[in-house]
Amino acid sequence: MKKGILRLIIFIIMLASAAISGCTPREKYEKKLKQELASGVRYDSLFMGLYLGMTQKDFYLHCWELNRKGLIRQGPDNKTVEYQLRNELNYPATMNFYPSFVEGKIAEMPVKFTYSGWAPWNMKLSSDSLQTDVLKWFEKEYGDHFMKVDHPKRGSAFVKINGNRRITIFRENDINVWAIFSDMSVMKEKAVSTGAGITPDDTTNVLK
Repeated sequence: MKKGILRLIIFIIMLASAAISGCTPREKYEKKLKQELASGVRYDSLFMGLYLGMTQKDFYLHCWELNRKGLIRQGPDNKTVEYQLRNELNYPATMNFYPSFVEGKIAEMPVKFTYSGWAPWNMKLSSDSLQTDVLKWFEKEYGDHFMKVDHPKRGSAFVKINGNRRITIFRENDINVWAIFSDMSVMKEKAVSTGAGITPDDTTNVLK
């Protein structure tokens, strides 16, 4: 992913902060994040048996086992893990993912979604529909109450913070939708480069 995607993530979090009670956007976001982290409750679950805090060794062993069972395969250029979504969404889709590790453990998981039958003339398989589809699936898997924020160029995006886990869903373009899972108990202190090419920042640094 390019620097523009990083800027989009930062912008989304800035807007999401305005939906939380407080004074300034920075204070609103910090208040919500502090409340969730202070709860002491961890939400580490990701998908397919993967979780935040999973060791790099366990991640590779788990993916090897999933591959052996024919559930996943190597993604484009062997840089990601690819999973075919057949029943989770309204239409068949592909998700590609690869985590960022901090001190040998999963700290962030960027996931890219693409409808398998996408074509420029097939509007029902556009990223607008895909984002709605992914959001509905995530609400079933991770709970509702995602905060909707509006980006002037990319349209609606969605953010949810539970305990240590933050989920951000947004459109990259007409084809792809991204979901970023972040362990904020780690990402609050670290700035790391993910396998997907993102260089996450402490988003609250840009809030005033």
